[in-house]
Order: sequence, then structure tokens, then C-alpha cells
Amino acid sequence: MATENNPRQAHPGVVVIDVSDPKNPHATAYLADSPAGLSPHETNKVNEARGLLGLSQSNGPNFAVYDLNGDCAHPKLASSITVPNSKGHMGGWAEDGKTFYIGQQFRGVGGILPIIDVTNPYNAKWLLNWTFTGDGRPHDVSTNKDGTRLYAGQPGNFGAPANDSSFGPDGLVILDVSDIQLRRPNPQIRIVSKLFWDDQGQEEQILPFFSHGRSYLISTDESGGQAGVGRLAAACARGASPYGYSNVIDITDETKPRIVSKIMLEVHDPKNCTKFLAEPPEAGGGPLDYSTERCALDRPMNPTMAACGSRGTGTRVFDIRDPLHPAEIAYWKGPAPRTAFLPGSGSWSPGVDRTVEKQAGLARFVKVPATDGKGRELNLWIVGDAGGFQVLRFTDSYLQTQRGKAIIAEAIAE
Repeated sequence: MATENNPRQAHPGVVVIDVSDPKNPHATAYLADSPAGLSPHETNKVNEARGLLGLSQSNGPNFAVYDLNGDCAHPKLASSITVPNSKGHMGGWAEDGKTFYIGQQFRGVGGILPIIDVTNPYNAKWLLNWTFTGDGRPHDVSTNKDGTRLYAGQPGNFGAPANDSSFGPDGLVILDVSDIQLRRPNPQIRIVSKLFWDDQGQEEQILPFFSHGRSYLISTDESGGQAGVGRLAAACARGASPYGYSNVIDITDETKPRIVSKIMLEVHDPKNCTKFLAEPPEAGGGPLDYSTERCALDRPMNPTMAACGSRGTGTRVFDIRDPLHPAEIAYWKGPAPRTAFLPGSGSWSPGVDRTVEKQAGLARFVKVPATDGKGRELNLWIVGDAGGFQVLRFTDSYLQTQRGKAIIAEAIAE
């Protein structure tokens, strides 16, 4: 779990948490022995196949790899290197765990993508910074199974200066990174296809999955139309979604990606946009934001559920068995931070009264022994800016419904 590197924190650094007892999770280590561990922002990603944690420093050029093999409760710093001109914002592993791509948030001419060779985690090496001359300024990234395609979420130009060419249209760019994956000399990255939308901004995450023989991606946007020119009123007037939501994108033909469904709440529906015009801002802060920031699946092949964390609507769980017709089945909205002293939280600011809990980190589905001692049940791990690390379970009343029984049984069976 990442923290904000505030000097008032009692324990700085990435927090390692033992959840062997879901009712009593506890911290086992704080990764404060690298600049990236102290300030990872949204870059902390684990490659489970190799047991490696990758982190990129958000306010400087450090990249660190931690070895989780052996004593995973106390990760071992394997590499800590300098990456020229890098300030990590997000990023991700190639599926084989041998390459890490660092997403940037530069405001300048052109976007860059620092690329790290982690073939030997104890001797990680900077390969290159790829400079994009056109579309393709990655925010978060994922790859296909063989690591030859990079699915890049490209943040749009909401809030960016008009002359800032590092921001392009908002949406998806599919990139051919075969040269990187195969370690060819003089590697090149090529654009395979693009898919942009104009009713949102700040595309955040691109999440791949497979369902019934077809390939899909789930997108998230951390800003809706209210973040654009003219703010919320202008978004309503042009029929845009007021807040960011998720698209389900069919990429079975990767040269022709297409949106096949939208994962929306009522707050995202353009027809409800004007209802928020009179909503008061948080005391000492800005307007409330109900954008969906990140989603996670219970499994990448024929998933049953997607859990999506947000900036203001809590954590929402969707039935994704039919990707063309996703449906909400559960939610959790934790207690609001209000004015609590939480210097490690990304939402905390002195004097601000936070009336909702931001739950925008990556969720995780985990199978554990059932509380009644019979079989297994499904837990959901999340992080909130007020409650920190949280373990959730479906309520007994939901588990007794016909739909609840069916979907949970299907999720646990595989």
C-alpha cells in the first residue's frame, strides 16, 4: 500500500501488510530504503509470476525492484537505479515480469515512456526513454500475454495548456512493443491503433481480459466533462458525462478497437448532469468528483466480477460475465475522512473537510475459508484514503439471493 511521503507520517514508505487473518491485518514492513519506496504514487505494481514489486519515484528519477520471494512479509531491495528525466506517475509490467514501463505525467513538449530491463532483478537496467512525437502519452499501461503489445491509457487535454503537445486526445492507444520485448537493437515502438472519446478526460487505466473467445479492455477515466473548459455547466450543455466512467472495449481485432458497453452509475449519465450544478463543494476543498479511477477483475480469463474504485462513489462491484451488459451487484462506501489527521493519505489537507472517502487504489479479489467454516468465500481487498487498508466480504443477505449464490459459486469454482 502506497503512502504520500508526508514528513508527519509515523511510518513513511510503502506498507507491507499481512492478511493471513482477514479480520486482523497488520503491517510487517515499511519500504523506506529507496526513494521510489518513499514516493511511488501510483506505480507500485507486483508481477506475481516472478514475485517482484516495481516502484518508480514520483518526484525524482529513482526506480526500485523488491524481491518478494522467500519472506514476502519483508521484501528485499534487489535494485535501485536512476532513470534519466523520469518522474513516475503510473506504470506496469510486461506479463513475463522482465520489463517495466513507467508512465509519466510531464507537462511539456512530447511525452516519454521510460523502459526498464528487469531480466535480472538484482541488476535492473534502464533501456531507453521512448519519446512520442504524436498520439501516445501513456498514463497507465498493460501488456498482452506475450508482451508484444502495450495497451496505453492516454490522458486527454482537460486542464492542460493549449500549447502542451504532451497531451493528446483522451482514450486508448495500442502500441507494438515487440522490439522491446525481444530486445532488438535500435528498438522502435509503433502505433497499431487508436480509439478516443471526447466526453471524458484523464484516461487512467487500461485493463485487459478475455471472455468467451474474445479479447477486451476496461478503461477508466479520473475526470469527466466537469474537468474540461467551462467546467460542469459546459459539460452538461454539450451532453457529456459529468464524471469519468469505464468503457468495455473489444480488441479481438486490435487494429479496430471498439466500445461495446459502458460501466456507468447514475452519476455518470449525461441526463443527470444538471442535478450536480448546485452541489456545494467540500469545505476548504473543491467540488466533489464521482469519477471511476481503477478496476480489478476476479480473474483475467472469463471473469465473473469487476471491482471499480472511485474518487467519490466508493467501491462498486459489477457482474461482468456478459461484457456487453455489465450490471452492478454490490458496493461499499466507507466512512468519510472529514477533518481527521491523516498525513499519509492522498486526500488529506489541513483544514479540508472531506465528506466522501476516495477509494481509488487497485482492488483485489481473494479466496479465503468461509466464516462459517464451510468451504470458501470471496474477500475484496481495497485501500481508502480514510480507512486505509480494508478487507470486505459480501453480506450474508446477498449470498442468500439466487444471483448472489450463482455468481459467487462461479467465482470460487475456478
